[in-house]
Amino acid sequence: MRSVWRHCVACWRRCADDRTPPGVRVWLAAGVTDMRKGFDGLAALVQQRLGQDAFSGQLFAFRGRRGDLVKVLSWDGQGLCLYAKRMEKGRFVWPQARDGAVSLTAAQLSMLLEGIDWRMPVRSWRPAMAG
Repeated sequence: MRSVWRHCVACWRRCADDRTPPGVRVWLAAGVTDMRKGFDGLAALVQQRLGQDAFSGQLFAFRGRRGDLVKVLSWDGQGLCLYAKRMEKGRFVWPQARDGAVSLTAAQLSMLLEGIDWRMPVRSWRPAMAG
């Protein structure tokens, strides 16, 4: 179990950092996704709604109705990795389209996960005071 966890952490680091291997595409699923879905449910959405192969090594990002939760699904060659992040304040910037997908670069994904508008790099919120 420990090696699987380390492997998923490495998979996420590949997803979140600018160290995403060349040729790996990042897809945002437009519209709202039921965030109760896990590995199998999101993989089915990738195949049915996006028309992509969930086991291709590409990254697929999904956002919930409130906009404060995002899940990223990826196949690392041995299994599916699922990363989830919830914003305490602010929202993840998402395309306005109701269906389909939008392709991002690794740098844009990194900005999105930090709460920065990937279309125009400006933070969506700023802390008022530390502590």
